Amino acid sequence: MDWITSIQRAVDYMESHICEPINYEETAKQAYSSSFHFQRVFHILCGYTLGEYLRMRRLSLAGSELASSDCRVIDICTKIRL
Repeated sequence: MDWITSIQRAVDYMESHICEPINYEETAKQAYSSSFHFQRVFHILCGYTLGEYLRMRRLSLAGSELASSDCRVIDICTKIRL
């Protein structure tokens, strides 16, 4: 399995659990890698760290939900775990 496919499996896992606390060890297992090596390769391939990726995705989800609903900011933040 190549690295791009492995990273995609890990990203799919993170996307399916985006509103939950993400365990980096479990994410790395999806890529058949150690946590250290996965985070290093993810940063090299994607250009930002795993934490930055999760923060940006959660903020994007929060912004979309704020724009499309009348929910309060605090409710969305607790739902998406910001």
